[in-house]
Amino acid sequence: MRVVLADDSTLLREGLVRLLAEEGHEVAAAVGDADQLIAVLERAAETGEKPDAVVVDVRMPPTHTDEGLRAAVQIRERWPGVGVLVLSQYVERRYATELLTDDGEGVGYLLKDRVVQVDEFLDALERVGAGQAAFDPEVVRQLLTRTRRSDPLGTLTAREREVLAEMAQGHTNAAIAVRLHISQSAVEKHANAIFDKLGLIGTAGYSRRVLAVLRYLGT
Repeated sequence: MRVVLADDSTLLREGLVRLLAEEGHEVAAAVGDADQLIAVLERAAETGEKPDAVVVDVRMPPTHTDEGLRAAVQIRERWPGVGVLVLSQYVERRYATELLTDDGEGVGYLLKDRVVQVDEFLDALERVGAGQAAFDPEVVRQLLTRTRRSDPLGTLTAREREVLAEMAQGHTNAAIAVRLHISQSAVEKHANAIFDKLGLIGTAGYSRRVLAVLRYLGT
């Protein structure tokens, strides 16, 4: 794949450049702030050499708050064919919600401290570059956390909650069946029950899987 990296940590950035090169990927650019990242994408769009995916940190110069995530949202809006993998120490709820667009495809969010195997990162990047989703379970947990009193997730069974969490990570029904050790037809049954309880049956023009997650995301 053709990849662009954006992280203000020179050590991490250069380490990722070497890792991706060793795995046969092309690193088109590696920059240290969000403005440079957008500039790289603009030049790539002009030359017809857009990357397959972008790896971006959340907090970068100048304020080290949410520059990276805002750039990620902008990339999704301007160049929807470019996959975006957020690799950060933080879960920023507002912009993480915005990243889950109407189809939720080509988006990922991993926590640096929880990526314990190189293969986990590479698998997530390849999934995002291929137009799929890849979310760290802890990111999903934090995005879905609400109080029991105000959380409509309380209407779901334990198994339905498990299926919803797996769906939010970007897994297909077949993959969920394997991960939860149940049949694919059982997964489909649970998914339909989730959509029904959340009032998402017959929702045209949107991914019900994404809407099921968005219903509970904090903003």
